[in-house]
Amino acid sequence: MLSIKTFISTVRRLRSENGCPWDRRQTPESLCKYLREEVAELIEAIDKTDSDNICEEIGDVFYVLIMLTEIHAERGDFTFDHCLKEINSKLIRRHPHVFEGTKIESEAELRRQWQKIKEEEKKRNH
Repeated sequence: MLSIKTFISTVRRLRSENGCPWDRRQTPESLCKYLREEVAELIEAIDKTDSDNICEEIGDVFYVLIMLTEIHAERGDFTFDHCLKEINSKLIRRHPHVFEGTKIESEAELRRQWQKIKEEEKKRNH
């Protein structure tokens, strides 16, 4: 099984001085085009229920996302680990019915709870 660290090392090598000129030249702005294309191709594969293509397209999207995190890490903005920490915290925070034992009686109650948590987060972040 390939680890995420190994994959990140591959991307870092592509962006290194001895790596690929195309990969080194990329910026967050230039990658937006490719992210849009790859997400559209992933959606198309999902719509066709083509699992082999879905797998390939998830990999392509993942590559662009790792490229983005590496560029930002190079700039000192944030790292991939920081992104994972943030999304993990958000998922735990927004799912108290799973991680804290909060009782939810209906789908509507779940949506209300989710919205309330999101609103509280926005207030704290602004």
